[in-house]
Amino acid sequence: MLTTPLIAALAARGPVDVVTTPAGAPLLANHPAVRAVIVYDKRRADAGVGGLWRLARRLRAARYDAAYMAQGSLRSAALARFAGARAIVGFETSGGKWLYTRRVAYAKDRHHAERLLSLAEPAGSSGAGTSPLRNLGIAVQPRLYPGEAERTAVDALLRDVPRDGAPYVALAPGSIWGTKRWPHYAALAKRLAPLFRVIVVGGPDDAALAAEIASAAGAERIVDATGKLTLLASAHLLARCAALVTNDSAPQHLASAVGTPTLTIFGPTVPAFGFGPLALRHRTEGLEGLPCRPCDAHGPHECPLGHWRCMRGLDVAHIEDAVHALLHS
Repeated sequence: MLTTPLIAALAARGPVDVVTTPAGAPLLANHPAVRAVIVYDKRRADAGVGGLWRLARRLRAARYDAAYMAQGSLRSAALARFAGARAIVGFETSGGKWLYTRRVAYAKDRHHAERLLSLAEPAGSSGAGTSPLRNLGIAVQPRLYPGEAERTAVDALLRDVPRDGAPYVALAPGSIWGTKRWPHYAALAKRLAPLFRVIVVGGPDDAALAAEIASAAGAERIVDATGKLTLLASAHLLARCAALVTNDSAPQHLASAVGTPTLTIFGPTVPAFGFGPLALRHRTEGLEGLPCRPCDAHGPHECPLGHWRCMRGLDVAHIEDAVHALLHS
């Protein structure tokens, strides 16, 4: 998702094909800046050196002028080399940097979408300060383009929801990183339910969290969307919501890509890492003043100190006030 500003910038120069995983490919459906999506199934159909070489030969036939390494692994760099790309551009911090023809500074003070966008900057740019591409008016917000299939799926999900005029507010309580999960979503949903229809978004593994929220807030006010939609359909669902409350996880980027106002709750991580929300209307909340925060680049599964104060200490009333402030901003 955060690569889409880079894709849009490159598409202004010529056709762009994107090599991505089977999981990432559906997100780029309908994207006007993408000529073709090329699936690299490195764990199954394209596994091993043989799979890498077969895909490289396919790419070599297209005679690409350049490869931009949004994913910086040595494997990705080798694929670009074997594919015969004339220029290979990536970050100077990447594992595959030795195979690049041009290395770009990894600016820690930028959002990651803007860092990725900097790969398209002219040679000689420092990578520091304000992006020249932003000065030219190129947006750093990600963009996704749900289509008719996604609209139909969301219509089906919401078909039986009473239409009483209450706006939808989405909650995304899950994360693959345990300490990133704010533990008070059920209590927040109970406070919001009298005014809103609360939609719980996430994957199949988040169904238990959705059930906990429905039990606390009343099942008649909750729409459980966990595991029921594709990522692109989830983006369309978020586009229909007045706001999203989320952990530092993928739903905030889906919301940014469709313009949904977003409140992101940060615990072991902080927005300064470069992965906060990019919706035009957004807020971030975290417990300030803890000497142990941030503690990890991703967020460990368990608190290293055992107290998990960065999340437990974030008061429900405070987050509720932040939601209302976001909605009225």
